[in-house]
Amino acid sequence: MQTRTIGPVAVSAIGLGGMPMSIEGRPGEARSVRTIHAALDAGVTLIDTADAYHLNAGETGHNERLIAKALASYSGDTSDVLVATKGGHLRPGDGSWTLDGSPAHLRAAAEASLKALGVDVIGLYQFHRPDPKVPYAESIGALKELLDSGKIRLAGISNASIEQIELARSILGEGNLASVQNEFSPAFRSSEGELRHCAEAGIAFLPWSPLGGSGRAGQLGTRHAAFGEIAAARGVSPQRLTLAWMLAKAPVVIPIPGASRPESIIDSAQAPELTLTPGELARLDAS
Repeated sequence: MQTRTIGPVAVSAIGLGGMPMSIEGRPGEARSVRTIHAALDAGVTLIDTADAYHLNAGETGHNERLIAKALASYSGDTSDVLVATKGGHLRPGDGSWTLDGSPAHLRAAAEASLKALGVDVIGLYQFHRPDPKVPYAESIGALKELLDSGKIRLAGISNASIEQIELARSILGEGNLASVQNEFSPAFRSSEGELRHCAEAGIAFLPWSPLGGSGRAGQLGTRHAAFGEIAAARGVSPQRLTLAWMLAKAPVVIPIPGASRPESIIDSAQAPELTLTPGELARLDAS
């Protein structure tokens, strides 16, 4: 597995997104653990989660605890695995998503995530989504407190604009914004400006839902003809081709495809081995 960097930490060029294993349509725990173990076997050393990745009220941190259990039961070495989690999003249990970007909530959420993950320090902690009720600078200030206190090793932001990226950089200090996690896929390309901005600044860019999101990844090749046609010509899945296309955009890009089956992440993990031609990349960009 090729590696890329988040701050000073080398991680696999493809990560694993844990959300599908804990929200609507989630599989049984045994299959989820097999999926995480398959990712580790394939060389994946970045696993992305959030305290809000759960289904019912009262089970905040479900996905964090699942990942902790899978790591603890893995037979191999997991010392180089970076677990990235997030705070600031909430799920009341009625299917909705709400926001709380207040410093008090973020401090409490980080403490809860430490317990759920069973660690003394969170590898990468990300502010999940801007809260319009709270000044962005206050939310990022809470991240800086967590960083300065040693509760988190790296700080990141998610669903951020270029202006918010720059504000976070100024508050966290030189070199302390390790990552930006925004939605990016063949169907959603409006974060390309943020991707380029991160590339220029040397900040890791983690596309979420890179294959179109839960329930839509299977139709990627038919929804986006160029991706399906080039994948067929190369003898690979449209999903693998899509991740290879993203990796070619900039060295800072580290896609985190969600998976709930071992077969899915095993296929995705092979994307770094696929080198696309300039002509293929141009066609995909234009599609």
